[in-house]
Formats: sequence, structure tokens, C-alpha cells
Amino acid sequence: MIVTPQTQRFDEPLPLRSGAVLPAYELVYETYGSLNADRSNAVLICHALNASHHVAGLHADERGQPIARSEGWWHNMIGPGKSVDTNRWFVIGVNNIGSCFGSTGPTHTNPATGQPWGADFPVVTVEDWVDAQARLLDILGIEQLAAVMGGSLGGMQTLSWTLQYPERVRHAVVVASAPNLTAENIAFNEVARRAIVTDPDFHDGHYLRAGTLPRRGLRIARMIGHITYLSDDVMNEKFGRTLRAADGEDPAAAAELVYRYSTQDVEFQIESYLRYQGDKFSEYFDANTYLLITRALDYFDPAREYDGNLSAALARARAKFLLVSFTTDWRFSPARSREIVKALLENRRDVSYAEIDAPHGHDAFLLDDPRYHAAVKSYFEQTIAGGVQ
Repeated sequence: MIVTPQTQRFDEPLPLRSGAVLPAYELVYETYGSLNADRSNAVLICHALNASHHVAGLHADERGQPIARSEGWWHNMIGPGKSVDTNRWFVIGVNNIGSCFGSTGPTHTNPATGQPWGADFPVVTVEDWVDAQARLLDILGIEQLAAVMGGSLGGMQTLSWTLQYPERVRHAVVVASAPNLTAENIAFNEVARRAIVTDPDFHDGHYLRAGTLPRRGLRIARMIGHITYLSDDVMNEKFGRTLRAADGEDPAAAAELVYRYSTQDVEFQIESYLRYQGDKFSEYFDANTYLLITRALDYFDPAREYDGNLSAALARARAKFLLVSFTTDWRFSPARSREIVKALLENRRDVSYAEIDAPHGHDAFLLDDPRYHAAVKSYFEQTIAGGVQ
């Protein structure tokens, strides 16, 4: 399945929850499958922190040939014959404003200055992203979605859709998510942000104007985040306390625990892995985008306006729900999903819940797990499909 990104320009300014207004802006998106005659089979996929509109399929080179390893981030979930079957569903992936994958964000030009927005890009929230997505659906002629689906931060957007536009969502699939972040999660985000803003190359967020990039800070931020996405069991299974062989060294010698006692050397395999992930991330992700998106995570809390009463906050929702959690996900634990389930049931909403006993931690929502994929497939085929012609 070869897909091509599309760009939609909006000349009408977008009012933001912060009180700021984003002037003319663009959203990049991709679609998969075909919209049916009565436009009732549309499924919106909301992306997480470092993902994008490229949800599934492959991109092509200038000759139209598929590019190797260009699969979308949920390629194992969405496509012909998969859990979200694009032979039946018209799937839409939208890159959020503030991102660095095409939609208007900090790396784009501020029309007021002619310079990159940088740190001057306005603060955005989950609710702002949902408003922007709704405008795109208006242009596509989709009045109501068969489903909104997302994992992690994408799950928060999904939940927000059911509250901001309750009549436009028939089903909500919320995976590995939460109704708000715990203090511990906010703390992890803050440490990562401090790594970025204290990088000497950050230049108060205007590094593009200075001709620099805060790669060191981004590397550390990604390493911190990656630790929280994996479970302790997975890290022990993949890396344990195995030492990394030095250049030219027999790996067996490193395994004999001959420590080099250096503050600079990469001695353990887990160190090497984290540095690799950090290096890779710093080459493609924007630092200001990281700051914006983690703040949006921190701010999301639909119960805030209801004195912390989640049941009262979710009373507006009209959709039917599927929630999925993973037992070893300590960043978005099953207990957080069960909070949402309880609040929905208190409002007599139709809710299905699957708690998957998986060892992979938070990353489980992106990985292949037959039970997880079967639960989503069953929900789409047996529950959502009933309302589609």
C-alpha cells in the first residue's frame, strides 16, 4: 500500500486555548482506503508524541517504487485485511500543528517576522489539535466519524474528541492512555525539557536563527523517554547486565565482566542502545516541538473544570468505547484506563475493555500482539461495522 502525503492550507486563523491565535496554517495528512457513498466509514487516527500523519503504508520514491523501511508507525495495525481493515474503512492520519513533520510548527516561518517561529510558536493543547482536525474533516465532507482511535497521547486526543464534538464520533478506541498525567509523568517530561533548554545550542529556542541545533539536549530527552516506554522485564531480557565489547575486542572477553572503570566509555549494552536511540532521535526531531508536545501532555485534564470529577467530565460523551491497556505499562498503567472505564460506566455509556498481559511496557501499543490486535479487529468488525452501510 503506497501512500502520498497531502497538505491542506487554512486561511482562517485558529483560536487556541491559551488565548493566542494561530494565523494561516497548514495540516499534512494521509488517507488509506476509500470513503463510501454516505461517508459513514471514516476512521481518524490520532498520533502520539514523536509520530506523524504517516500511520500506515509505504512512501514511494520519484519513480513510484516503494521505499524500504518507510512503513507507517501503525503499519501492523492498519491496512488491507488488518485489524483496521482499509478494504472497509477510510482511515485518516493527521499531523498535529506544532509538529515537525510538515504541519505548521516552530520550524516554519512566522509571517509576522519572516524568521522561523522557534520559541515564539504559540502553546498548543490537545483540544487545539482536535479543533484543527475537525476543520480538516469539514473540508473532506465528513460530518461524523465511524471511529476515532489513538494510543498514548493519541488516546487523549481520542477522548477529547468525544467531549468536544460528541455528536461527530460514534466510537472511540483509546489505547494505552490516561485521563491525565500523574505527577511522576509530568516530572519525567520536565527533566527531559530541562535537558533541552539547558543545552548551550538551544539559544532560548531560536537555535535555527543561530544556525545551531540542541542535539545534546534532545539525545538526553529521548533517552529519558525511552527508559519509561520499556518495562523492566524487557530491558533485562534484551540487555541485562551484558557488557558491550570494545572495538576490536572479543565479545566473550567483555562478558567476563572486566570493567574499564571509565566515566566516558559505553560499557553496558543498554548504554549503547540508549545512546543510539538518542542520536537517531536528535537527527530528525525538533526541540521546540518536543517542548510543545510534552506540555500538551501535561496540560490535558478534562476533569479539571469539574473539580477533578472525571465522571462529570465524561458525561458529555455519546460515543461507544473500546479501551485497551497493558499490564507492564507503568507510564500509562491499566489503573488509569480503568478510571476512564469506571467514569463512563457511571454515565451508562457502552464500554468494552481489554487488559492485555504483555511484557513490553508502554511500547506494547505499537508492537505485534495477537490478543491486542484481535481485540481491536473484533471491535471494528462486530461493533463499529454495524453502523456502516
